[in-house]
Amino acid sequence: MIIQKKGPLKGSMSVPGDKSISHRAIMLGALSEGITEVENFLMGDDCLSTISCFKHLGIPIDFVSNNNSVTIHGKGLDGLRTPSVQLDVGNSGTTMRLLSGILCGQKFSSTITGDSSIRMRPMGRILTPLEQMGADIKSVNNNLKAPLIINSSDKASLLGIDSNDFLRGIHYQSPVASAQVKSCVLLAGLYADKETKVTEPAISRNHTELMLSAFGASVNVVGNTASLLPRPKLTGQRLSIPGDISSAAYFISAALIVPNSELLIKNVGINPTRDGIIRVCRMMGADISLENIRKDGGEPVADILVRHSNLKGIEISGSIIPTLIDEIPIIAVISCFAKGKTTIKNAEELKVKESNRIELIVNNLSTMGADIRATDDGMVIEGGRPLHGAVIDSKMDHRIAMAFTIAGLAADGDTQILNPECVNISYPDFFKSL
Repeated sequence: MIIQKKGPLKGSMSVPGDKSISHRAIMLGALSEGITEVENFLMGDDCLSTISCFKHLGIPIDFVSNNNSVTIHGKGLDGLRTPSVQLDVGNSGTTMRLLSGILCGQKFSSTITGDSSIRMRPMGRILTPLEQMGADIKSVNNNLKAPLIINSSDKASLLGIDSNDFLRGIHYQSPVASAQVKSCVLLAGLYADKETKVTEPAISRNHTELMLSAFGASVNVVGNTASLLPRPKLTGQRLSIPGDISSAAYFISAALIVPNSELLIKNVGINPTRDGIIRVCRMMGADISLENIRKDGGEPVADILVRHSNLKGIEISGSIIPTLIDEIPIIAVISCFAKGKTTIKNAEELKVKESNRIELIVNNLSTMGADIRATDDGMVIEGGRPLHGAVIDSKMDHRIAMAFTIAGLAADGDTQILNPECVNISYPDFFKSL
């Protein structure tokens, strides 16, 4: 894929449905009684992996790819069936971690695995709380990574006790602000004997809590602690998924750095646990306004109007990091076009994503001529140095491929993105939209 510097970007557009919400819609629809109908579902590879896993678990799921609608025929909390194959999550860390929590509450055993990238990502962060809940879950290779084998948690029947409660409710103090860890524990808590609580050092995205409540669960959030009462009756819903702000971030950024651009991006989710990209851009001096603000299915939604802006460098750290962790690659790109120094701290999580994103961001931006250096938990960027085209190795990381495509729009010369097909993970029509 070759990207060249172009004139202004103008017009209106929409972006695909939110990836995080799409995953959770399949999972909670499967565990609900009755039919769940989902509009604007993200037909990306990661979400299709979630559908595949639940089909192997005995859940009928119909989808129409040309209008992005999905129908899930839920079978209730205890309706999943023993899979005849290993459950393969592909490249989806969300599927791996959230589904593991659900599987720990089942009467059957299962094995869950993924591609080579997933098998390198840390799973100890979910193994610890699940084991505290009494789950029999192990890393097959004893390296705290996938594949994971999950043995039946139906210990009550083994002891001759008539009980549907397979796991212990706990109050887990998570050492990281991670929606995947929090969601894994809460979903396991559906099958616990008492209330389950998770406290984080900072609030991570809260789609699981919102959707559990919408489906009928008793969820309470106080400060950084989310709690769930066990064994609710979940009921199928009709959902319309807002546009993914992580996908919108690339077009927001493109409009900011390509002179004379003006874009209206419609129907984007602006959940306050996900809107860090908007707050950071505004702190940098961006001309961004939110229009037609409303709620859809409990999620705040707006149209985002963005105009080319003169940006300034800032420090990005602390509690805002969990709200924009997936957007740091594109934030690093726009920081190259800002006046002064931008410092990104407390972003160690980037090292254990689909790639070591700190390393990839710094190496690729350096290749394009940026003044950038890595730190232990982020990076420092001195903005204002012109970028030039280069060959960018995405390492099959979708967010790296898309971020450096945007960089190429404002760089002199040709920018070549290697393995551009990796964008199919979260945004199959990215290049068409651009």
